[in-house]
Amino acid sequence: MSSSLAIQAQHLGKAFQLYDQPIDRLKQMLMRGRKRYYKEFAALHDVSFELRKGEVLGLVGRNGAGKSTLLQLICGTLTPSGGQVSVHGRVAALLELGAGFNPDFTGQENIYLNASILGLSKAEIDARYDAIVEFSGIADFINQPVKTYSSGMYVRLAFSIATSVDPDILVIDEALSVGDGAFARKSFDRIMRLKEKGATILFCSHSVYQIEALCTRALWLDKGVVQLLGDPATVVAGYQAFLDRDAVSQSTDQETATVVSPTGHARILGVQTQSDATVGKILYLQSLKQTLAVTVGFASDTALPPPVVAVTIHAPDGRTIASSSTQADHLELMRDATGRGTATLEFPKIPLLKGEYYVGAYLLSENGIHVYDAAANVATLHFSQESLEQGVVSLPHQWSSVGGAVSPAERLGQDAR
Repeated sequence: MSSSLAIQAQHLGKAFQLYDQPIDRLKQMLMRGRKRYYKEFAALHDVSFELRKGEVLGLVGRNGAGKSTLLQLICGTLTPSGGQVSVHGRVAALLELGAGFNPDFTGQENIYLNASILGLSKAEIDARYDAIVEFSGIADFINQPVKTYSSGMYVRLAFSIATSVDPDILVIDEALSVGDGAFARKSFDRIMRLKEKGATILFCSHSVYQIEALCTRALWLDKGVVQLLGDPATVVAGYQAFLDRDAVSQSTDQETATVVSPTGHARILGVQTQSDATVGKILYLQSLKQTLAVTVGFASDTALPPPVVAVTIHAPDGRTIASSSTQADHLELMRDATGRGTATLEFPKIPLLKGEYYVGAYLLSENGIHVYDAAANVATLHFSQESLEQGVVSLPHQWSSVGGAVSPAERLGQDAR
């Protein structure tokens, strides 16, 4: 394998043996292959690709497409049925929730266990221990057994360990979808820093916006077979077109069915932020002077009611400063025949005071309960101001004044007369 390659997969395949009942496993072992008691399921078939050091590969595909299987083969937690995969460098992975943890161990004990598995010595773990705990944000519970942790606490600790060992290759399989907004922001900031330092990253997500924003290449899997490999924009466009065709096909089939079971879907196609005439992901605005516009493109199932678009503005610590949705403002989104549409939200002379803020976009069901897709931290806003006003936002207000020192009680009495 070339020294510039981090991962090389050649004709990689993985098949699982499916048994109808447990005793069939014993029969298969005793028959030594003379009779077959299982059905073979090919989770991956003839997958080949090369990933250079420092590249970020995003995996897209429907549930059951083989994404997790591919990541486990790369991490070495599964062995291939055919072909081979070569990995060069230290691998840190976030696969299924709690993987690599002993549930009876405390958080502290699992830090030492997990980090040692990833190749760190006790001295190296000692040196990084405080930083791992601080980043995870669960210091108050670090001496409790991890079986008492919530799913979010699991993810916080696992991500903190995996990214603190200076991995050459970081593998993330949808794990960050469990974390809260503030931790997700910290996590993606750290992922970007690892990317800048030259780490190779494999990232699996159902959010095509994240794939385009984070990755340098993308791979689309369907039924274990590579459909497309290339730059993220091209792969995502092909994957989206496939989902659209599939949705149209299912909608057509449902028209002749007596019982309809919708497969409703909607996803964000892109988000653009603009300050007056300036478009960008990092914007500099002056309080009460400029207009902020957020435009969200989306695709949705035409068989279902139009979705809801929501936009949030939040502080670096995750606090939501403001939010707005088409549902709250009683706007029904317009869509074309394919279910695609665009919504734009404007904040005229936006009154946020000096500071740094982040923009998030969400696509929800028509009642605003189910989140179809989310694009967190799509833009960073830097606000400045001319006045000395303090706080987060300049609320609309009006002063009045009269001559003389009049107490509030006297003023009320004068108003009554």
